Amino acid sequence: MNNLLDRAFYLAKNGDVSTAKDGAVVYSISFMPNEENKNQAFDFVKLNQNAKMLDDTPCGKALIELGLSGKVNDVGKEITKVWKIASKRYIENASGNINAFVDGADERSTFYSTELEEILNNPNIVTINNIDKFLFAKNFKPKRY
Repeated sequence: MNNLLDRAFYLAKNGDVSTAKDGAVVYSISFMPNEENKNQAFDFVKLNQNAKMLDDTPCGKALIELGLSGKVNDVGKEITKVWKIASKRYIENASGNINAFVDGADERSTFYSTELEEILNNPNIVTINNIDKFLFAKNFKPKRY
């Protein structure tokens, strides 16, 4: 397992996570009863040629190939750390509008605990779902656990 985790951390820290302007798509399914947000994100990506989720980047694909996909409760804390590192880098490299499928996201979710803060700190990202990112964040109410 150590070799797998070492490889995963290396990929998360160094793998290609780039997207086109306005092409970054995020979703939240952590701690949720279903994968509706993920399904909506997949549908959006299918309909929008420049849209790309972290899962679609070379980094994300490589992590999935290692068998590191699934909900937080299924994959464990170390693998969740790997995805948070990759997610942070994904958002740091994004620009324009972020398409977020995060209805009902839990405060422990990667979106709320990592990605939202990175979006707010990235001067190249202006909007989330075509809403000013700061207004979106102010109005976003995560589920409490």
